[in-house]
Amino acid sequence: MRLAKRVIDIAPSATLDISSRAKKMAMEGIDVVSFGAGEPDFDTPAHIKTQAVKAIHDGFTKYTPSSGTQELKEAIAQKFLKDNKLTYAPGQVVVSCGAKHSLYNIFQVICEKGDEVLIPAPYWLSYPEMVKMAEANPVFVNTRQENKFKISEKNLEAAVTKKTRALILNSPSNPTGCIYDKEELNVIARIAVKHKFFVISDEIYEKLIYDGKEHVSIASLGKDIHDLTITVNGVSKSYAMTGWRIGYAAGPSDVMNAISNMQSHSTSNPASISQVAALAALKDDQACVDEMRREFEKRRDLIVSRINKMKKISCVKPEGAFYVFCDISKLKMGSFDFAKRLLDESAVAVVPGEPFGADSFIRLSFATSVEKINKGLDRIEEWVNKNG
Repeated sequence: MRLAKRVIDIAPSATLDISSRAKKMAMEGIDVVSFGAGEPDFDTPAHIKTQAVKAIHDGFTKYTPSSGTQELKEAIAQKFLKDNKLTYAPGQVVVSCGAKHSLYNIFQVICEKGDEVLIPAPYWLSYPEMVKMAEANPVFVNTRQENKFKISEKNLEAAVTKKTRALILNSPSNPTGCIYDKEELNVIARIAVKHKFFVISDEIYEKLIYDGKEHVSIASLGKDIHDLTITVNGVSKSYAMTGWRIGYAAGPSDVMNAISNMQSHSTSNPASISQVAALAALKDDQACVDEMRREFEKRRDLIVSRINKMKKISCVKPEGAFYVFCDISKLKMGSFDFAKRLLDESAVAVVPGEPFGADSFIRLSFATSVEKINKGLDRIEEWVNKNG
Protein backbone atom coordinates (compact mmCIF):
# COMPACT_ATOMS: atom_id res chain seq x y z
CA MET A 1 0.00 0.00 0.00
CA ARG A 2 1.48 3.34 -1.08
CA LEU A 3 -0.52 5.52 1.34
CA ALA A 4 -0.93 5.34 5.09
CA LYS A 5 -4.27 3.93 6.19
CA ARG A 6 -5.08 7.02 8.28
CA VAL A 7 -5.25 9.28 5.20
CA ILE A 8 -7.07 7.05 2.74
CA ASP A 9 -10.57 7.92 3.97
CA ILE A 10 -9.93 11.66 4.46
CA ALA A 11 -12.35 13.63 2.30
CA PRO A 12 -11.27 16.82 0.49
CA SER A 13 -12.88 20.06 1.62
CA ALA A 14 -16.16 20.65 -0.22
CA THR A 15 -15.99 24.37 0.55
CA LEU A 16 -12.60 24.73 -1.13
CA ASP A 17 -13.71 22.55 -4.05
CA ILE A 18 -16.78 24.69 -4.78
CA SER A 19 -14.76 27.90 -4.45
CA SER A 20 -12.10 26.53 -6.82
CA ARG A 21 -14.67 25.60 -9.44
CA ALA A 22 -16.33 29.00 -9.17
CA LYS A 23 -12.97 30.78 -9.53
CA LYS A 24 -12.11 28.69 -12.58
CA MET A 25 -15.42 29.64 -14.22
CA ALA A 26 -14.83 33.31 -13.39
CA MET A 27 -11.36 33.13 -15.01
CA GLU A 28 -13.08 31.82 -18.12
CA GLY A 29 -15.16 34.99 -18.24
CA ILE A 30 -18.36 33.62 -16.68
CA ASP A 31 -20.21 35.97 -14.31
CA VAL A 32 -20.26 33.73 -11.24
CA VAL A 33 -21.81 34.73 -7.93
CA SER A 34 -20.17 32.78 -5.13
CA PHE A 35 -21.72 32.13 -1.73
CA GLY A 36 -19.03 29.56 -1.00
CA ALA A 37 -16.04 31.11 0.71
CA GLY A 38 -15.80 31.07 4.50
CA GLU A 39 -13.87 34.29 4.79
CA PRO A 40 -14.71 37.99 5.14
CA ASP A 41 -14.67 39.98 1.92
CA PHE A 42 -13.19 42.97 3.77
CA ASP A 43 -9.51 43.83 3.55
CA THR A 44 -7.32 43.44 6.63
CA PRO A 45 -7.56 46.77 8.53
CA ALA A 46 -4.84 49.24 7.57
CA HIS A 47 -3.33 49.63 11.04
CA ILE A 48 -2.72 45.88 11.20
CA LYS A 49 -0.99 45.83 7.82
CA THR A 50 1.12 48.84 8.83
CA GLN A 51 2.55 46.97 11.81
CA ALA A 52 3.33 43.95 9.65
CA VAL A 53 5.19 46.08 7.10
CA LYS A 54 7.10 47.74 9.92
CA ALA A 55 8.11 44.33 11.24
CA ILE A 56 9.56 43.45 7.84
CA HIS A 57 11.55 46.69 7.67
CA ASP A 58 12.70 46.19 11.26
CA GLY A 59 14.06 42.76 10.37
CA PHE A 60 11.62 40.78 12.49
CA THR A 61 11.85 37.92 10.00
CA LYS A 62 13.55 35.15 11.99
CA TYR A 63 12.35 32.21 14.04
CA THR A 64 10.32 32.90 17.16
CA PRO A 65 9.60 30.45 19.99
CA SER A 66 7.64 27.58 18.47
CA SER A 67 4.54 28.31 20.58
CA GLY A 68 4.51 32.02 19.65
CA THR A 69 6.15 35.18 20.88
CA GLN A 70 5.85 36.07 24.55
CA GLU A 71 4.25 39.42 23.66
CA LEU A 72 1.51 37.78 21.59
CA LYS A 73 0.79 35.10 24.19
CA GLU A 74 0.50 37.77 26.87
CA ALA A 75 -1.92 39.73 24.66
CA ILE A 76 -3.99 36.59 24.08
CA ALA A 77 -4.12 35.88 27.82
CA GLN A 78 -5.27 39.47 28.40
CA LYS A 79 -7.90 39.11 25.66
CA PHE A 80 -9.25 35.94 27.27
CA LEU A 81 -9.50 37.68 30.63
CA LYS A 82 -11.14 40.83 29.28
CA ASP A 83 -13.50 39.35 26.69
CA ASN A 84 -14.22 35.88 28.03
CA LYS A 85 -13.63 36.02 31.81
CA LEU A 86 -11.02 33.28 31.41
CA THR A 87 -7.78 33.18 33.37
CA TYR A 88 -4.88 31.65 31.48
CA ALA A 89 -1.18 32.23 32.01
CA PRO A 90 0.78 32.98 28.82
CA GLY A 91 2.41 29.57 29.26
CA GLN A 92 -1.02 27.97 28.76
CA VAL A 93 -1.37 29.59 25.33
CA VAL A 94 -0.05 28.14 22.07
CA VAL A 95 -0.16 30.18 18.86
CA SER A 96 -0.50 28.08 15.71
CA CYS A 97 -0.86 28.47 11.94
CA GLY A 98 -4.59 29.18 12.04
CA ALA A 99 -7.39 27.91 14.30
CA LYS A 100 -7.65 24.79 12.14
CA HIS A 101 -4.04 24.00 13.03
CA SER A 102 -4.85 24.56 16.71
CA LEU A 103 -7.72 22.07 16.47
CA TYR A 104 -5.56 19.52 14.66
CA ASN A 105 -2.94 19.80 17.39
CA ILE A 106 -5.53 19.27 20.11
CA PHE A 107 -6.88 16.05 18.62
CA GLN A 108 -3.38 14.73 18.13
CA VAL A 109 -2.42 15.19 21.78
CA ILE A 110 -5.63 14.15 23.58
CA CYS A 111 -6.91 11.27 21.42
CA GLU A 112 -5.85 7.64 21.49
CA LYS A 113 -6.81 5.09 18.85
CA GLY A 114 -10.45 4.10 19.36
CA ASP A 115 -11.41 7.14 21.44
CA GLU A 116 -14.72 8.81 20.60
CA VAL A 117 -15.21 12.51 19.96
CA LEU A 118 -18.76 13.86 20.08
CA ILE A 119 -19.64 16.22 17.24
CA PRO A 120 -23.02 18.00 17.10
CA ALA A 121 -24.49 17.71 13.60
CA PRO A 122 -24.59 19.73 11.41
CA TYR A 123 -20.88 20.38 11.90
CA TRP A 124 -17.95 22.12 10.28
CA LEU A 125 -16.81 19.58 7.75
CA SER A 126 -13.17 19.43 8.91
CA TYR A 127 -14.00 18.23 12.44
CA PRO A 128 -14.61 14.55 11.66
CA GLU A 129 -11.65 14.40 9.29
CA MET A 130 -9.29 15.78 11.93
CA VAL A 131 -10.67 13.34 14.50
CA LYS A 132 -10.04 10.45 12.10
CA MET A 133 -6.50 11.68 11.46
CA ALA A 134 -5.92 11.28 15.21
CA GLU A 135 -7.17 7.66 14.84
CA ALA A 136 -10.22 8.44 16.97
CA ASN A 137 -13.85 7.97 15.97
CA PRO A 138 -16.28 10.84 15.32
CA VAL A 139 -19.67 10.28 16.97
CA PHE A 140 -22.38 12.58 15.64
CA VAL A 141 -25.01 14.02 17.97
CA ASN A 142 -27.96 15.00 15.80
CA THR A 143 -29.79 18.29 16.28
CA ARG A 144 -33.10 19.60 15.00
CA GLN A 145 -33.78 22.68 12.92
CA GLU A 146 -36.73 23.63 15.13
CA ASN A 147 -34.29 23.78 18.09
CA LYS A 148 -31.97 26.04 16.12
CA PHE A 149 -29.59 23.14 15.53
CA LYS A 150 -28.49 22.91 19.18
CA ILE A 151 -27.86 19.66 21.04
CA SER A 152 -30.29 18.68 23.77
CA GLU A 153 -29.36 17.33 27.19
CA LYS A 154 -31.07 14.02 26.38
CA ASN A 155 -29.24 13.50 23.08
CA LEU A 156 -25.87 14.44 24.55
CA GLU A 157 -26.24 12.09 27.51
CA ALA A 158 -27.31 9.28 25.20
CA ALA A 159 -24.19 9.72 23.05
CA VAL A 160 -21.68 9.47 25.92
CA THR A 161 -19.88 6.15 26.37
CA LYS A 162 -16.81 4.95 28.27
CA LYS A 163 -14.80 5.77 25.15
CA THR A 164 -15.91 9.43 25.00
CA ARG A 165 -12.81 11.60 25.07
CA ALA A 166 -14.13 15.01 24.04
CA LEU A 167 -17.01 17.10 22.74
CA ILE A 168 -16.53 19.71 20.05
CA LEU A 169 -18.53 22.84 20.78
CA ASN A 170 -18.70 25.49 18.04
CA SER A 171 -20.57 28.63 19.09
CA PRO A 172 -21.32 30.63 16.99
CA SER A 173 -21.59 27.69 14.63
CA ASN A 174 -20.39 27.04 11.13
CA PRO A 175 -22.59 26.19 9.22
CA THR A 176 -25.77 27.02 11.15
CA GLY A 177 -24.94 30.30 12.92
CA CYS A 178 -26.46 28.98 16.15
CA ILE A 179 -25.30 30.32 19.54
CA TYR A 180 -25.48 28.54 22.89
CA ASP A 181 -26.61 30.74 25.76
CA LYS A 182 -25.34 30.51 29.33
CA GLU A 183 -28.10 28.18 30.51
CA GLU A 184 -27.52 25.77 27.63
CA LEU A 185 -23.77 25.82 28.21
CA ASN A 186 -24.27 25.06 31.90
CA VAL A 187 -26.11 21.87 30.93
CA ILE A 188 -23.27 20.82 28.62
CA ALA A 189 -20.68 21.69 31.27
CA ARG A 190 -22.48 19.61 33.87
CA ILE A 191 -22.47 16.56 31.59
CA ALA A 192 -18.79 17.02 30.66
CA VAL A 193 -17.77 17.28 34.32
CA LYS A 194 -19.95 14.31 35.27
CA HIS A 195 -18.36 12.06 32.64
CA LYS A 196 -14.92 13.71 32.72
CA PHE A 197 -14.45 14.40 29.01
CA PHE A 198 -12.81 17.41 27.38
CA VAL A 199 -14.76 20.22 25.74
CA ILE A 200 -13.00 21.68 22.72
CA SER A 201 -14.63 25.11 22.44
CA ASP A 202 -14.17 26.56 18.95
CA GLU A 203 -14.97 30.25 19.36
CA ILE A 204 -13.51 31.61 16.11
CA TYR A 205 -16.72 33.53 15.27
CA GLU A 206 -17.23 35.03 18.75
CA LYS A 207 -17.05 38.66 17.55
CA LEU A 208 -19.64 38.11 14.83
CA ILE A 209 -22.82 37.94 16.90
CA TYR A 210 -26.07 39.75 16.10
CA ASP A 211 -29.24 41.10 17.69
CA GLY A 212 -27.37 42.26 20.79
CA LYS A 213 -26.74 38.70 21.93
CA GLU A 214 -23.81 37.84 24.19
CA HIS A 215 -21.01 35.35 23.61
CA VAL A 216 -20.32 33.11 26.60
CA SER A 217 -17.23 30.91 26.85
CA ILE A 218 -18.09 27.57 28.45
CA ALA A 219 -14.79 27.56 30.36
CA SER A 220 -15.95 30.65 32.27
CA LEU A 221 -18.73 28.73 34.03
CA GLY A 222 -16.66 27.27 36.86
CA LYS A 223 -13.33 25.71 37.79
CA ASP A 224 -14.35 22.14 36.99
CA ILE A 225 -15.34 22.88 33.38
CA HIS A 226 -12.46 25.37 33.01
CA ASP A 227 -10.04 22.53 33.77
CA LEU A 228 -11.65 20.31 31.11
CA THR A 229 -11.93 22.94 28.35
CA ILE A 230 -9.51 23.82 25.58
CA THR A 231 -10.57 27.14 24.08
CA VAL A 232 -9.73 27.81 20.43
CA ASN A 233 -9.82 31.15 18.66
CA GLY A 234 -7.88 33.23 16.13
CA VAL A 235 -7.78 36.44 14.15
CA SER A 236 -8.98 35.11 10.78
CA LYS A 237 -12.70 35.86 10.90
CA SER A 238 -12.97 38.81 13.27
CA TYR A 239 -10.17 40.84 11.70
CA ALA A 240 -10.38 39.69 8.04
CA MET A 241 -6.99 37.98 8.39
CA THR A 242 -7.63 34.53 6.92
CA GLY A 243 -4.42 34.51 4.88
CA TRP A 244 -2.22 35.54 7.78
CA ARG A 245 -2.74 32.09 9.40
CA ILE A 246 -2.80 32.85 13.10
CA GLY A 247 -4.91 30.82 15.49
CA TYR A 248 -4.44 30.07 19.14
CA ALA A 249 -5.60 27.77 21.90
CA ALA A 250 -5.47 27.82 25.69
CA GLY A 251 -6.23 25.14 28.23
CA PRO A 252 -4.82 22.89 30.94
CA SER A 253 -1.05 23.17 31.26
CA ASP A 254 -0.30 19.50 30.53
CA VAL A 255 -2.34 19.61 27.32
CA MET A 256 -0.83 22.88 26.13
CA ASN A 257 2.72 21.76 26.94
CA ALA A 258 2.16 18.65 24.85
CA ILE A 259 0.81 20.77 21.98
CA SER A 260 3.83 23.07 22.22
CA ASN A 261 6.22 20.12 22.11
CA MET A 262 4.46 18.55 19.14
CA GLN A 263 4.34 21.83 17.24
CA SER A 264 8.06 22.35 17.80
CA HIS A 265 8.65 19.19 15.72
CA SER A 266 6.05 19.90 13.02
CA THR A 267 5.49 23.47 11.85
CA SER A 268 7.57 25.16 14.54
CA ASN A 269 6.51 28.79 14.97
CA PRO A 270 3.80 30.61 13.01
CA ALA A 271 5.17 33.31 10.70
CA SER A 272 6.91 36.03 12.70
CA ILE A 273 5.36 38.82 10.64
CA SER A 274 1.86 37.40 11.04
CA GLN A 275 2.37 37.28 14.80
CA VAL A 276 3.15 41.01 14.83
CA ALA A 277 -0.02 41.63 12.79
CA ALA A 278 -2.07 39.52 15.22
CA LEU A 279 -0.63 41.46 18.16
CA ALA A 280 -1.80 44.72 16.55
CA ALA A 281 -5.22 43.19 15.89
CA LEU A 282 -5.73 42.20 19.51
CA LYS A 283 -4.24 45.25 21.21
CA ASP A 284 -5.18 48.20 18.99
CA ASP A 285 -8.51 49.92 18.26
CA GLN A 286 -11.38 47.41 17.90
CA ALA A 287 -13.67 49.74 15.94
CA CYS A 288 -12.89 47.84 12.74
CA VAL A 289 -14.40 44.67 14.21
CA ASP A 290 -17.68 46.35 15.07
CA GLU A 291 -17.89 47.97 11.63
CA MET A 292 -17.59 44.57 9.97
CA ARG A 293 -20.07 43.03 12.39
CA ARG A 294 -22.69 45.70 11.65
CA GLU A 295 -22.29 45.20 7.92
CA PHE A 296 -22.58 41.42 8.27
CA GLU A 297 -25.76 41.88 10.30
CA LYS A 298 -27.32 43.99 7.52
CA ARG A 299 -26.42 41.35 4.97
CA ARG A 300 -27.79 38.59 7.17
CA ASP A 301 -31.12 40.38 7.47
CA LEU A 302 -31.26 40.80 3.70
CA ILE A 303 -30.42 37.21 2.78
CA VAL A 304 -32.73 35.67 5.40
CA SER A 305 -35.63 37.90 4.39
CA ARG A 306 -35.25 37.06 0.73
CA ILE A 307 -34.76 33.31 1.18
CA ASN A 308 -37.79 32.97 3.43
CA LYS A 309 -39.97 34.65 0.79
CA MET A 310 -39.02 32.06 -1.81
CA LYS A 311 -40.98 28.94 -2.66
CA LYS A 312 -39.59 25.53 -1.71
CA ILE A 313 -36.58 26.76 0.32
CA SER A 314 -36.22 28.37 3.74
CA CYS A 315 -33.75 29.05 6.54
CA VAL A 316 -33.49 29.65 10.26
CA LYS A 317 -32.17 33.12 11.07
CA PRO A 318 -28.53 32.70 12.16
CA GLU A 319 -27.49 34.49 15.35
CA GLY A 320 -23.79 34.60 14.56
CA ALA A 321 -21.02 33.87 12.02
CA PHE A 322 -21.73 34.71 8.36
CA TYR A 323 -23.59 31.71 7.01
CA VAL A 324 -27.19 30.79 6.24
CA PHE A 325 -28.02 27.08 6.35
CA CYS A 326 -30.80 26.75 3.84
CA ASP A 327 -33.37 23.93 3.86
CA ILE A 328 -33.86 22.48 0.35
CA SER A 329 -35.74 19.32 1.42
CA LYS A 330 -38.89 20.28 -0.50
CA LEU A 331 -36.96 20.15 -3.77
CA LYS A 332 -36.44 16.38 -3.45
CA MET A 333 -32.78 16.44 -4.49
CA GLY A 334 -29.50 15.98 -2.68
CA SER A 335 -27.30 18.91 -1.80
CA PHE A 336 -24.46 17.96 -4.19
CA ASP A 337 -26.90 17.66 -7.09
CA PHE A 338 -28.44 21.01 -6.14
CA ALA A 339 -25.05 22.75 -5.87
CA LYS A 340 -23.68 21.28 -9.10
CA ARG A 341 -26.74 22.11 -11.15
CA LEU A 342 -27.07 25.61 -9.70
CA LEU A 343 -23.44 26.36 -10.56
CA ASP A 344 -23.63 24.86 -14.05
CA GLU A 345 -27.04 26.28 -14.98
CA SER A 346 -27.16 29.62 -13.15
CA ALA A 347 -23.52 30.39 -12.30
CA VAL A 348 -24.16 30.54 -8.54
CA ALA A 349 -21.85 28.73 -6.14
CA VAL A 350 -23.22 27.35 -2.85
CA VAL A 351 -21.82 24.67 -0.58
CA PRO A 352 -23.59 21.30 -0.28
CA GLY A 353 -24.82 20.39 3.17
CA GLU A 354 -23.93 16.70 2.92
CA PRO A 355 -20.29 17.13 4.09
CA PHE A 356 -21.70 19.08 7.07
CA GLY A 357 -23.90 16.11 7.97
CA ALA A 358 -27.13 17.52 6.48
CA ASP A 359 -27.85 16.53 2.89
CA SER A 360 -31.19 18.40 2.84
CA PHE A 361 -29.41 21.73 3.27
CA ILE A 362 -26.99 24.04 1.49
CA ARG A 363 -24.74 26.66 3.05
CA LEU A 364 -24.61 30.22 1.76
CA SER A 365 -21.99 32.65 3.01
CA PHE A 366 -23.08 36.28 3.23
CA ALA A 367 -19.45 37.42 3.37
CA THR A 368 -19.97 39.18 0.07
CA SER A 369 -21.45 42.47 -1.09
CA VAL A 370 -25.13 43.38 -0.99
CA GLU A 371 -25.05 43.74 -4.77
CA LYS A 372 -23.74 40.19 -5.21
CA ILE A 373 -26.15 38.82 -2.61
CA ASN A 374 -29.11 40.27 -4.50
CA LYS A 375 -27.82 39.13 -7.88
CA GLY A 376 -27.16 35.62 -6.60
CA LEU A 377 -30.53 35.35 -4.86
CA ASP A 378 -32.30 36.54 -8.01
CA ARG A 379 -30.69 33.65 -9.88
CA ILE A 380 -31.43 31.14 -7.12
CA GLU A 381 -35.08 32.18 -6.97
CA GLU A 382 -35.44 31.88 -10.74
CA TRP A 383 -33.72 28.47 -10.75
CA VAL A 384 -35.79 27.12 -7.83
CA ASN A 385 -39.04 28.29 -9.45
CA LYS A 386 -38.02 26.50 -12.61
CA ASN A 387 -36.91 23.28 -10.95
CA GLY A 388 -39.06 23.12 -7.81
